[in-house]
Amino acid sequence: MRIPLTAFAVCMVAGLAFPAPAAAAGRVGQSGLMGAMGGEVVPQKCAVPAIRVGSVASLRSFHEAMAECADTFWAGRFAAAGLPYSSPEVTITTGGDSVCGAITSSGAQYCPDQRTIVIRITKQDLRDPFRMNVAHSVAHEWGHHVQQLIGVLAAQAALYEPASEGARKLLSHRLEMQAECFAGVFYSATLKSIRPGISWKDWLSAVRNADESDIHGKPRNLALWQDRGYRGGATGFCNTWTASRGKIT
Repeated sequence: MRIPLTAFAVCMVAGLAFPAPAAAAGRVGQSGLMGAMGGEVVPQKCAVPAIRVGSVASLRSFHEAMAECADTFWAGRFAAAGLPYSSPEVTITTGGDSVCGAITSSGAQYCPDQRTIVIRITKQDLRDPFRMNVAHSVAHEWGHHVQQLIGVLAAQAALYEPASEGARKLLSHRLEMQAECFAGVFYSATLKSIRPGISWKDWLSAVRNADESDIHGKPRNLALWQDRGYRGGATGFCNTWTASRGKIT
C-alpha cells in the first residue's frame, strides 16, 4: 500500500519570521510543558465521513468533520485546564491564495495573525485520498493553533528574528515537532473514531520514511514526537523546547 505523506510534508506556519514582543521569549519552555492539560485519555467519537476518489465535495466534508472533531477535543482540554480557548477559522480551498497570502506549498498552513487554518485540496488528494494523510492536515495545523493560544508562536517569533540561520532552523524544527506532538495528543483520544485505514505502527513507519524537510527536520524525530504525544495523551509530553538537539534536528 502506498502512503503519500504530502499533507505531513508540506504544512507550515505563515509569517513567523516577523518579530513579536521580546518579553514573550521566556515563555517558550513553560508554554510547551502545559502539564495541567494532562489527565486520563477519554476516547472521543467523531463522525468523520468517507472520502470518494476525485470528489472535492467529499474531501471538503471530511476536512469539515475533522475540524469539528479537533475543535471539540481542544476546547475540552483547555476548559479542563481552566484556560481560555477560541476556535480558529478554517478555510478549505482548491486555489493558491489564502487570508495570509499565497499558499507557498501544496498542502496546509496556519495563518497566526488571522488565526486561520488553510487547507488546500490538492490533485494528489483527489487521486489518492488516503484518510490518515488527509486527516493529518487538520491535526497538525490545529497543533499550531494551540501554540498560538498558549503563547508559543509569539515566543518563537521573538527568538527567531535575531537568530542566526542555524539557530532559526532549530527553532523551526522545535515548533513543527511540537505541533506533531500535539497532533499525537489529539489522536490519543480520536484515532479509532477517525478510522485512519492504517495501524499506528505502520503510520509511524510511513512518517519515518517520508522525505526530509528543512522546515520540519528529520522524519524519524517527527515520528518520535507524534508518538510521544499519542502515547502520553497530554501536552505535557510535548516540550520540544528543552529537548536535546538529537531529538530535534
